[in-house]
Amino acid sequence: MTDHVHVDERKFRPAVEEAVDAQRTTSSPQTESAAYRLAFQDTEFLLREDLRPVRFQLELLKPDLLLSEANIASTFVFYGSARIPEPQAAQALLEAARTDAERTVAERLVAKSKYYDEARKLARIAAQFPTNAGGCHHFVVCSGGGPSIMEAANRGAADVGAQTIGLNIVLPHEQCPNSYVTPELSFQFHYFALRKMHFTMRARALAVFPGGFGTFDEFFEVLTLVQTGKMKPIPILVFGRDFWTRVVNFEALAEEGVISPRDVDLINWVETAEEAWDVVEQFYADGEPLGC
Repeated sequence: MTDHVHVDERKFRPAVEEAVDAQRTTSSPQTESAAYRLAFQDTEFLLREDLRPVRFQLELLKPDLLLSEANIASTFVFYGSARIPEPQAAQALLEAARTDAERTVAERLVAKSKYYDEARKLARIAAQFPTNAGGCHHFVVCSGGGPSIMEAANRGAADVGAQTIGLNIVLPHEQCPNSYVTPELSFQFHYFALRKMHFTMRARALAVFPGGFGTFDEFFEVLTLVQTGKMKPIPILVFGRDFWTRVVNFEALAEEGVISPRDVDLINWVETAEEAWDVVEQFYADGEPLGC
């Protein structure tokens, strides 16, 4: 056999070409009917209740493909409140408070606003982790893409010119991605479950800051996944011990027998970005490899 024979890579026309041609169809009662649309161009069809499993698959597949194409091998995930402002904005809230209740809340937000700076610093450190010989990126900063702690994380990565991921969610009230998310890595989700899968699929470290229901949901899911062995251990870095032990009595859970005392040890209590990164370095220095 000669070595100059060329075999085409594909025999069939690409779907993108077919989709363009489908839009050029001559108008008639038949072609105007929704039934005639190509299935993958028929939004009404894709949004049917029966198609939920397909939408699950698409929402899992799209970000995974794009992250793989960007050579993102692992992420450093940041969880935290969407309501904790940076220090200057928190101080402005305190000055604007008019009632005792408003003043109490504002004072507590001022106290927690330091974590905006710590999240930004930690993201800046993680984002400078070198690309490996295979061109794979590790510890790419990933947040929920929203304001506050999420913004601080993406902002820290942007400070050093690194790419950074935002996994936003459609809510009844508008939540736009913060301006520091890399546009090509800014994703929007309909399903909370699929969004949480993407938080954990590439996660090699997790930083948890004070937060509300959403933070609790995401944080406790990772604890459960590691506790049950569904997910390999990763450094779980929890900022704000005073906050967390005030709102959740972890030791009492062990004393009540509903978790094991060693489950409490899954949490690494930290207060600064430097402490957090030291835990990450020690964890991976002890032999847990970072693949590509």
